[in-house]
Amino acid sequence: MKLWTRFKTAHGRIGFGLLQGDHILEHRGSLFDQPIATGATIARDAVDLLCPCEPSKIVALWNNFHALGAKLGKAAPSHPLFLIKPATSLSGPNAVIRRPASYAGKIVFEGELGVVIGKRASNVSEEAARDHILGYTLVNDVTAAEIIEQDGNFAQWTRAKGFDTFGCIGPVIAQDFDWREAELVTRLDGTERQRYALSDMIFNPWQLVARLSQDMTLLPGDVIAVGTSIGVGSMKEGALVEVSIDGLGTLANRMGG
Repeated sequence: MKLWTRFKTAHGRIGFGLLQGDHILEHRGSLFDQPIATGATIARDAVDLLCPCEPSKIVALWNNFHALGAKLGKAAPSHPLFLIKPATSLSGPNAVIRRPASYAGKIVFEGELGVVIGKRASNVSEEAARDHILGYTLVNDVTAAEIIEQDGNFAQWTRAKGFDTFGCIGPVIAQDFDWREAELVTRLDGTERQRYALSDMIFNPWQLVARLSQDMTLLPGDVIAVGTSIGVGSMKEGALVEVSIDGLGTLANRMGG
């Protein structure tokens, strides 16, 4: 399995490469078009890891797991239900989640698998969709929960999920990862809050890419957050949230003030 990551050095230089143990094998060019190894090796501890891609949009799914849908009494949808988190919400591993100055209510975590688009997808078939996926990453789809139903005339999903730092993604993009046998685990201050099988998805990654590409063009680097399952909860200031999948590592972010 190849693990791609982006990093920033102590001097502010941004690069990308393959994470291998305690080192990063630096590459040049484009991650999405045959990147070339430079021959340089950088110690993992000598740099800050960034979000492994720079999406033009994050497509976030709702009601995409059978278990959570059953708990909420929601029927399985006939087409993926989604919202768009803006690129400005993006936040990388170990970055602080900031409370919006305009909001004093409950902020919740949602541990999710992220699908990273590798090449432009528009009206692709389910069979072709696999070739448009670069790999998989981890997502914490942070939400200002009380905003969603604040206005009885309009559900404010994008506002509730679109604040700066509310789109936590990383630390790697894993190629050749088989999600079908994997579990996602979310811990809050070391206590397990979520553990669910990714195989419980209503629409799997290939189906999501195909269906969503009928609604919009997906660009290289775009991320589809496939939705979450049972166990989401609120975060208080100072709380540490860790989203993990074996093979993808752990995405850790702390809730700030």
